[in-house]
Amino acid sequence: MTGFTRRRIVQSMLFGGTALVLPSGLIAAEYGRGEGMPWSPFKGEPPYHGTHADSFFTPAEREAVAAICARLIPSDDDGPGATEADVVTFLDRQMAGFYGRGQHWYMRGPFAEGTATQGYQSRFPPAMLYRNALAELDAYCRTRHDAVFAGLTEELQDEVLTGLDEETLTFESVSAKTFFDLILKNTIEGFFADPIYGGNRDMVAWRYIGFPGTRYDYRDFVGHDGAPIQLATVSLTGRPGWSAP
Repeated sequence: MTGFTRRRIVQSMLFGGTALVLPSGLIAAEYGRGEGMPWSPFKGEPPYHGTHADSFFTPAEREAVAAICARLIPSDDDGPGATEADVVTFLDRQMAGFYGRGQHWYMRGPFAEGTATQGYQSRFPPAMLYRNALAELDAYCRTRHDAVFAGLTEELQDEVLTGLDEETLTFESVSAKTFFDLILKNTIEGFFADPIYGGNRDMVAWRYIGFPGTRYDYRDFVGHDGAPIQLATVSLTGRPGWSAP
């Protein structure tokens, strides 16, 4: 997509801050396991395919979301993308949990058109925004291109997503632009969040940017005098993603 390069995604994440980096125990104590929260596998097949109690997407929705994420953060010769990071599993778990329900948000009326500085303003919680938007997205693609979004070529997928971003493509039940902005934000979060949340599988995003992970502190390296520091990348669970030479 024009303007949505890997460099732009990485820069927006590094300078804009990140979500979902609180200690897992703290969140689990309040919300319990299975609320868009930690999962065990780090490699192999994703454990959720639209049938698990902790998943939200139907198989068709999951396929569409995976295709969208793959275009927002594509895989290329420069490094891994949303597919390798299994961002779709992160999004599935978030939509199934308190975030997807907008559980901690004020979700009552009146509903008015918000400004760009007021954040999320939809009357739909994120999960239902996704559900309605994905249905309308596939309906549009069937009518216009005789295939669902996931079945389009990458060029056509980029054209459709650009239409959402530039508001030349609209939906009836929800704001297409709001959906695009939200799934872009969520995709970046899933790409860089700690693997306990389902994305950043095997810490591929952290290793790509050279981030050593969620270490307690770096006091052992305060006196390194500017020399390069090579550390194994670790998550909140302490599992290294690679071994330093």
